[in-house]
Amino acid sequence: MGLFTPLSQDSRKILDALPRLIDEVFPLPARFRSGLPRDVADLSRLLTYERTERSGSYLGQPALLSAYLRYYMPWNIYRLCRLFSPQAGLGPQPDGLPLELKPNDAVNDIGAGPLTLASSLWISRPQLRDIPLEFRCIDKTAAVLEAGKKFFAALTAGTDCPWTIKTIRGELRGQGPRQKSSLSVEIRGKSAALTAAVNVYNELFWGFSPMDKSGLAGFAKSQARLLSSLTENTGSVLVVEPGIPRSGEFISLLRSFLMEEGRIPLSPCTHAGVCPFPGGKQAAKSAKWCHFAFDTEDAPQELHRLSAAAKIPKERATLSFILAGAAATETKSRAAAQGKGKKPGNSAARIISDCFPLGETWGRYGCGGNGLVLVTGSRKSMASSPPGALEEIDMAGTIDEKSGALLALKKHAF
Repeated sequence: MGLFTPLSQDSRKILDALPRLIDEVFPLPARFRSGLPRDVADLSRLLTYERTERSGSYLGQPALLSAYLRYYMPWNIYRLCRLFSPQAGLGPQPDGLPLELKPNDAVNDIGAGPLTLASSLWISRPQLRDIPLEFRCIDKTAAVLEAGKKFFAALTAGTDCPWTIKTIRGELRGQGPRQKSSLSVEIRGKSAALTAAVNVYNELFWGFSPMDKSGLAGFAKSQARLLSSLTENTGSVLVVEPGIPRSGEFISLLRSFLMEEGRIPLSPCTHAGVCPFPGGKQAAKSAKWCHFAFDTEDAPQELHRLSAAAKIPKERATLSFILAGAAATETKSRAAAQGKGKKPGNSAARIISDCFPLGETWGRYGCGGNGLVLVTGSRKSMASSPPGALEEIDMAGTIDEKSGALLALKKHAF
């Protein structure tokens, strides 16, 4: 099963209209419009190398909230739509994220912001638009939640939307390595079929030094317990973060501790063994951390123009994520965690990296049940295997001396 399948015509039409819809919902006086690229650039600095200088309620500032709604919100929606977008007919099952919701399910959205998750699901999964769902959208900033409600109402205007949107002001507590994680508010109602946290943890894990491996691990373990406890046993946990090395390290840790909670990885992993892409400080030099990059040529052109004006163009989008499924029994969980059931020889690998030359052949790093895999083939063959593709491979039985990866030959994509 591949990831990041092309957007449907319906999704592209809605996405192309997002900049205009945002302007209609949040009118920006002409005298402030010329300063929008500067506000976007200022917000970008606060979210990256000036993150230690921002306040916890930075999105409560009108100029920064406006920049977020016009730049970061549509880009985040676009990234999620590419992740959520299914496309049937390319293999034994539809391509895309194996995320399933049924009528009357509840969804916990931790750090919901302007309801990015709900909006992305509405745009990319039309089969969900006709079934009743309840979204509990939790965020610490009231202004951004209120903006999200207004935007989602406009997005679904003219439809008989059966979704219930509940906005709850609250935040994660217990961010230290030995502190128990919790929410500052109680989520009432039935257990959630899906608990999601999108672009939440990258605002929290920077408090841990890159050398503090045990501290970050303790934080990830506590968050895995919290996310699992908020989700029904048959439900799923989804965490999505920017595709940077630090996120890859956190996602890898979170994956292992979700497995300790009995929740086996569904995607992007091909297996429930040890993660061959643990990330960390050295991963940035080798590009070997779990993340996926894809071209953004089908993103709204107005959004590209704003990005260029702010001098932060986005020719590619990246993300790191984990989707963990229903809680397994202790026996099944332990067997999966130990990697039992792996088949030698022919197997599958999830492509992670870009394509690079290897003498007369070309290669891409991949994740498989046997560990880190270097999948090789002709340039044309490897070009047709973008990050996120799931490939059937033949193990060569040898190891690449430079990377330590198992060498494999590409057969065909599922």
